[in-house]
Amino acid sequence: MSHPHPELGTPPKLPKGALRVTPLGGLGEIGRNMTVFEYGGRLLIVDCGVLFPEEEQPGIDLILPDFTTVRDRLDDVEGIVLTHGHEDHIGGVPYLLRLKPDIPLIGSKLTLALIEAKLQEHRIRPYTLEVTEGQRERIGVFDCEFIAVNHSIPDALAVAIRTPAGMAVATGDFKMDQLPLDGRLTDLHAFARLSEEGIDLLLSDSTNAEVPGFVPPERDISNVLRTVFANAQKRIIVASFASHVHRIQQILDAAHEYGRRVAFVGRSMVRNMGIARDLGYLKVPAGLVVDVKTLDDLPDDEVVLVCTGSQGEPMAALSRMANRDHQIRIVPGDTVILASSLIPGNENAVYRVINGLTRWGANVVHKGNAKVHVSGHASAGELLYFYNICKPKNLMPVHGEWRHLRANAELGALTGVPKDHIVIAEDGVVVDLIDGKAKIVGKVQAGYVYVDGLSVGDVTETSLKDRRILGDEGIISVFIVVDSSSGKIVGGPHIQARGSGIDDGAFTAVVPKVEEALNKSAQDGVMEPHQLQQLVRRTVGKWVSDNYRRRPMILPVVVEV
Repeated sequence: MSHPHPELGTPPKLPKGALRVTPLGGLGEIGRNMTVFEYGGRLLIVDCGVLFPEEEQPGIDLILPDFTTVRDRLDDVEGIVLTHGHEDHIGGVPYLLRLKPDIPLIGSKLTLALIEAKLQEHRIRPYTLEVTEGQRERIGVFDCEFIAVNHSIPDALAVAIRTPAGMAVATGDFKMDQLPLDGRLTDLHAFARLSEEGIDLLLSDSTNAEVPGFVPPERDISNVLRTVFANAQKRIIVASFASHVHRIQQILDAAHEYGRRVAFVGRSMVRNMGIARDLGYLKVPAGLVVDVKTLDDLPDDEVVLVCTGSQGEPMAALSRMANRDHQIRIVPGDTVILASSLIPGNENAVYRVINGLTRWGANVVHKGNAKVHVSGHASAGELLYFYNICKPKNLMPVHGEWRHLRANAELGALTGVPKDHIVIAEDGVVVDLIDGKAKIVGKVQAGYVYVDGLSVGDVTETSLKDRRILGDEGIISVFIVVDSSSGKIVGGPHIQARGSGIDDGAFTAVVPKVEEALNKSAQDGVMEPHQLQQLVRRTVGKWVSDNYRRRPMILPVVVEV
């Protein structure tokens, strides 16, 4: 198994007749999925998603792939293939299309409907090509065939990309549910047919590669939901991903069976479920769904609310309910169902929400105490079957953290893929398929790009470090006025603290130290304001560290008069 090396340099020019694969997101992380395929100087992008921030990224709304590699080559992009409509695969599209709005988007009916609604908010009208399973389309130099795969959202597709260099198959996210609610199976017959032709490089979903066995069928959740609905005394509040149509369908079916009305809460939930219903993916009995404003007229035991916030997102409806910052107030006897998995890194935020809801008297049903979620990703047993069917000549695990990628690589090796034909890469690592062999040839820039409000890319790692220091340690400001000719202090030092836990009066002890340091620098002829600020920062910082064992942000201001 090959793997990236810290000393990887800039990749060489792509040899004639070779296929280049550059993942810009989704490797070493769950989210931000984006892969660039290059042949003959032309590019095909598969997916363009977002990653959701963790606690150590305060103030950040979204994290995008780094478009630097393709920014100057957007005219070479033949199109963007979208495998399915989850945010971690389509959420970055508006930001890429801001750079060039006429790049064609290729995807299934539901996927395109979801991204078109999102692009409307960004005032972008995209060029789209709707495809369905079994369809084969020439997208510039890339001959693409689309294959049905089963996932936790309808209309998911894998894509086989044929070039003279060979065939690459990107699975997207998939599992092999044999009893899917919509009857749409992962098309193993199509993969077997591609295998007969020869799959030169398989890029395979790794998320559940560590989990033994098989993913239970989605429909297993129905009986658990019925039990919860049968025992619920008051309102039922369900938190789910805004795109999990199959899960919401089961909630609607249970509500209909137990005589409850359903209201969707949250803009994305209302938008996505409206799209799914209009396109026929969501079957809604007449009169079942009502506007949230009408719920006050219904008894509590006839109400179901479906909202976002299953991952503990601070601004989502469920988090705000837990914090008593939402018009819907949790009362004792309410039942809350978290109908989703825990995305790695979100555990603390989710349990904080669960504790908040429990505090107000809610009965919280979640994956830890009831079977209210099954994964959308193939487990190890399914992946073994899949590799034995596909018989890939080269395997590149994608979509997962390092442990998932490694586990997926081991599964591939067990099924007979030669270890030197298994490529474990990370974001930015460039893989070339040459003469039937995939190998790492270099690395390109593929860092995090942060979205903070309307700002895209302006927040850096340094900015985040400052935010963490401010949040953890507070800030101390020091204001001093010095004579520009002599360097002597003529005003201050005035010292104030915020969030540091140090009383302003305590700083009288450090004032003489600051004065002494500045007087000495004046005697040495050092009077440049920036140098004086650094001197003040070191003096105050050392005093705080010695006396309080803290490292707040020190903000010195030296003014010359």
